[in-house]
Amino acid sequence: MTIGFIGLGNMGSAIAGRLMKGGQSLVVWNRSPAAAERVASEGARRAGTPAEALQGEVAFSMLADDAAIEATLVTSGALKSARQGMVHVNCATVSVALAERLEALHGELGLAYVAAPVLGRPDAAAAGQLHVLAAGQPDAVAKVRPLLDLVGQRVWPVGDHAPMANVVKLACNFALASAIETLGEAGALAKAYGVEPAALFEVMTGSLFAAPAYRVYGGLIGERRFEPAGFRLPLGMKDVRLALEAGEAKHAPLPIASLLRDHFLAAIANGDADKDWSALAMTAFRNAGLA
Repeated sequence: MTIGFIGLGNMGSAIAGRLMKGGQSLVVWNRSPAAAERVASEGARRAGTPAEALQGEVAFSMLADDAAIEATLVTSGALKSARQGMVHVNCATVSVALAERLEALHGELGLAYVAAPVLGRPDAAAAGQLHVLAAGQPDAVAKVRPLLDLVGQRVWPVGDHAPMANVVKLACNFALASAIETLGEAGALAKAYGVEPAALFEVMTGSLFAAPAYRVYGGLIGERRFEPAGFRLPLGMKDVRLALEAGEAKHAPLPIASLLRDHFLAAIANGDADKDWSALAMTAFRNAGLA
């Protein structure tokens, strides 16, 4: 099967690589040519336009945000020229409102739409260890399920309405950001009394908090290893903002998310925009005079 792939950032390139290792032929497009050239050097064919990457039975996209998806796929007219019956698998974290619009638009154009945002970092993607959240019409999800199995260690079907996957992803990223904030505040408390945060995090992750999120982010924060970024801090702020928007739309208050948004802003104001989103924890250390 020839598969289109649009959006080859850190995560997109890793997912594309998994698909190729699984024996799939890819036609790829990226806004910056260098990334497309790297994937092409591994065996993919470069597309000249996004529309060219939408001529197969299936196309994946992993674009940065709502605006990038709108510009690349909608206002460009690429979706309108896609192959009839194509299944579009959108792996990006997007707003619930955009997911609803995309699902409706694909239906109007005779296309199928599957939302498949992922849980995990680029290194997990390269190893095929992502968790894939899948939602959409059952026949469309079934068609792309073997491809999703190449990408992740587990595929989690979460509903037959595509935006449901995006709700789950936003809720998970909100919880992850909350965990990073908690580690930062707990680490600052420990350091104020002479206990190294890394020692605290070793206790936490070896006892009550023996979960992947705490182990991964505790390690990054304890070592202050925020570069190179696996997931840039402004993208984390974007996801928290999208969670707030989704909550407001359904009158579901998220008071902790409001705090997180402000702390993300503080981190960016302090020059951390190009760092990993785990650098959010440094706001707690700065507030305690321990940065």
